[in-house]
Amino acid sequence: MGTTGFVTSAAQRRLSRDPVMRRLIRAHGPCALAPDRWSPYEALTRAVAHQQLHRRAAESILARFVALFDNGRFPSPADVAAARADRLRRAGFSRGKALAIKDIARHALAGTVPTRRAAARLDDEAIVERLTHIHGVGRWTVEMLLIFTLGRPDVLPVDDFGVREGYRLAYGLRERPTPKALRALGERWKPYRSAAAWYLWRAASAARHNAKS
Repeated sequence: MGTTGFVTSAAQRRLSRDPVMRRLIRAHGPCALAPDRWSPYEALTRAVAHQQLHRRAAESILARFVALFDNGRFPSPADVAAARADRLRRAGFSRGKALAIKDIARHALAGTVPTRRAAARLDDEAIVERLTHIHGVGRWTVEMLLIFTLGRPDVLPVDDFGVREGYRLAYGLRERPTPKALRALGERWKPYRSAAAWYLWRAASAARHNAKS
């Protein structure tokens, strides 16, 4: 069974046992993670749209995507599955992304992409296993869904560049840890690894900001 939500005070107490995390908590304050309200289908579609694009460009494409269907609402899986790929490409999607978005819609109709209610009955790895069979959806994309849409508290996206770079900076390393090494290092933060990832993202973001100043 999956759990949802971030128990911020409990997470901070647990993470504070690690001196470096304790310093990050003092620097950045309470963990500000909060699940969005999108369905898993919509969250996956948006995630694919954002792959390898600047946020503003991706949001512009998503706005045109919604406009293709005339009713002003995010298109349903049935609408997207029925649409031709070349129609979706008019919004600005690459051929690969158009095919991925149609595949997400087909899997949503088939029940592979769960509703929020159905997802609550599945653990994290079960959701990863189900969704990574979809074209264009990898483990990292599903982990973002778990953290930012489903509010799962114990997800550490070890392939994420920002998380690995944040660890390097926070712990004073010359090189970023490998995903395998970071997975082992992250065992100390269970069961609040999503909050730990948030603080590592903040460490990386702060370093970029300071470099520009």
